[in-house]
Amino acid sequence: MVKTGLDCVPFTLSKLLVSSIHDIQYAASIFNRIQNPNLFMFNTMVRGYSISDDPTHAFRVFNNLRAQNITLDQFSFITTLKACARELAIGTGQGIHGIVVRSGQGMFVNVKNTLLHFYCISSKMEDAHKLFDEFPQGNDLISWNTLMGGYLHVSQPQVIVDLFKQMCRSGFEASVTTVLNLLSAIGDLGSYLGGESLHGYCIKIGFCSDLHVLTALIDTYAKNGQIDLGRRIFDGVAVKDVVLWNCLVDKYAKCGLVQDAVALLRLMKLERMKPNSSTLAGLLSACAASGSVSIGSCIKDYVEEENLVLDAVLGTALVDMYAKCGFLEKALDIFESMESKDVKSWTAMISGYGVHGQAGNAIRLFYRMEEEGCQPNEVTFLAVLSACSHGGLVTEGVRCFEIMVCKYGFVPKVEHYGCMVDLLGRAGLLEEAHTLIESLPIKSDATAWRALLSACRVYGYVALGETVKRVLIQLNDDHPTNSMLLSSTYAIAGRLPDHTRTQDREDEKMVRGEKFRPVRKEENLIKEAGRSTIEMDSQG
Repeated sequence: MVKTGLDCVPFTLSKLLVSSIHDIQYAASIFNRIQNPNLFMFNTMVRGYSISDDPTHAFRVFNNLRAQNITLDQFSFITTLKACARELAIGTGQGIHGIVVRSGQGMFVNVKNTLLHFYCISSKMEDAHKLFDEFPQGNDLISWNTLMGGYLHVSQPQVIVDLFKQMCRSGFEASVTTVLNLLSAIGDLGSYLGGESLHGYCIKIGFCSDLHVLTALIDTYAKNGQIDLGRRIFDGVAVKDVVLWNCLVDKYAKCGLVQDAVALLRLMKLERMKPNSSTLAGLLSACAASGSVSIGSCIKDYVEEENLVLDAVLGTALVDMYAKCGFLEKALDIFESMESKDVKSWTAMISGYGVHGQAGNAIRLFYRMEEEGCQPNEVTFLAVLSACSHGGLVTEGVRCFEIMVCKYGFVPKVEHYGCMVDLLGRAGLLEEAHTLIESLPIKSDATAWRALLSACRVYGYVALGETVKRVLIQLNDDHPTNSMLLSSTYAIAGRLPDHTRTQDREDEKMVRGEKFRPVRKEENLIKEAGRSTIEMDSQG
C-alpha cells in the first residue's frame, strides 16, 4: 500500500484498520500516522479498544473524537458504552448517556439497548428500568430480553416473570433468550408448576429442539427437586452435545446423587462422547463435599484414561477434592503438575494448606503466587486470613490484610473482618479485636461478634464477654451457643454467672423466710450433638 500510494486513500486505510483491530497495537500504529482521520476510522479504533485487553483506551479515543468537532453517530456511542460495560465504568457511562440525550442519538434502538446493557451489567437496575420506560414504543424484543437479563443478574426472579407477562401483553413473541431468562428465574423461585407450564409453552412454540432450552429445562427441574423429569428430557434427545451431558452430570452431583452421576459418566463413555473439564468439575466438587474420596480417585483414573488435559478448571477441582478429603500431598502433586493455573487454582491450594493447619505453607504459596504474576482476588485473601487465624500467625495476617487493602485496593467484606477478629481473638488481643469489630461497615454481623465471644471464653474475659452478649441480644441473635459461650467464660474465670449468683442469694433469703421474686432463667439451652462421617475402605 505504501509503494502504490494507497496508504493516502481514506477508503483503503479504513479497510486496513478494520482488518487490524484484533491486533490493536498494530492498528494504533496505523491510526497514529493518519493526518485527518474520519469518523469511520475513529469508530473503528474505539471498537478495537472496546474488545481489547484494556478497554479504557477507548475512552481516550472517544474524547479525542469529540475534540475534532466531528458529529458523532450511533456507532460512536455503542462501542464506547460497550467498553464502559466491560470496565464497569459507571461514572463514564452515565456521562456518555448525557451526551447521547443531548445529541438525540437515544432515539436509535441500538443505542438505547446498549445503554440498557450497560446499566444492567453495572447492577443499576433502577436507572435501566427508568430508561426502558421513557419511550416504551421504542422498545424491541432485545430491550425486553436485556432488562430481564439485568434482573437475573441482580437475583430478582419475580420481576422477570412479571416482565414476561407484560411483554406478552405488549404483543411480543418470546425468543430463545427470553425463555432462557425465564427458566432461570423460575428455577430460582422454586416454582414446580411454573417449570411445567413453561415446558409446555416451549413445546407449543417449537423451542424444544434447541439444546440450550433443553439444558435450561433440566436445570430448572433439578432446582425444583424434580431431577427425574430432567432425566426424562435428557433421554428423549436424539443428538446430545457435551453441554447437555455436563448439565445432567452436574445436577446429579449437586442433588447428592453421586452414584447416578458416575453411572452417567460411564454411559457417556459408551456413547463415545468426549468429556471436557466441566464434565467432571461439578462431580469432583460433590465428592469433596461428601468426603467420597474413592469416587474422586476413580474420576482421577478416568481423566488419565481419556487423556484429558489437566487445565485450570479440572486441576482446581481435583486439588480441592483431595485437599478436603485429607490427601494434601496428592493435592499438591496435582497442583504442581497443572499446565496452567488461574487464581482459583492458587486459592484452592492455599485453602487446602489452611484447612490442614499448615499456615506457614499457605503464606509462602501466597507470596509465590504474587511472584509468578497471578493477581489474588478477595476469596484468595479470605483463604490466607483464615489460614493465619487457625495457625495463630498474627503478624502475617495483619500484613496480608494491609496488602489486600493498600496494594490491591479491595474493600474488606464482613468475612474478612470476621477472620481478623478471630485471628486477634485467638492471640489474646481481645481489645484490638473489639476495636476492629466496632469499625465494621456492617454492624449487624452476629458471626463476627460470636467469634469475639468465643475468644473471651478462651481467656476468661468476663467483662468483654458480657458486653458482646448484650450486643448479640440487641441484634436479636438468640443462638444457644451465645449463652453457652458466656457461661463457659464465667467458668474459665472462676466465677458464677450473674443469674446463678442472684439465685443463690434468693435461696438464702428463702431459708431465712424472706420473700423473694423468681429470677428468669434462660430456657431451651440444649447443645446439639455434633456428628460427622468418614469413608473407610469405600464405606461411608
